[in-house]
Amino acid sequence: MNRFFKAFKASEDGAVTVDWVVLTALIIGLATLLYFAIQTGTIGLSGNVNSALSSSTVSTGTSAAGGGGFATAGTAGGGG
Repeated sequence: MNRFFKAFKASEDGAVTVDWVVLTALIIGLATLLYFAIQTGTIGLSGNVNSALSSSTVSTGTSAAGGGGFATAGTAGGGG
């Protein structure tokens, strides 16, 4: 039994696999931390985009003053 433990200690067959497992775990951990770090800002930005798009009107270009495209809220056609 003693010979088995000495051979097991000297063996390097699984060393590369262990290195890859540790590196992969570190990368996943860092990605998770990065996700939580930017989550709040991303949610706030998407809320701002949602309210900006919700308050805008889209002109089809069929009105007398409109050339088509996005116009700010309250204007007809965006012609100004």
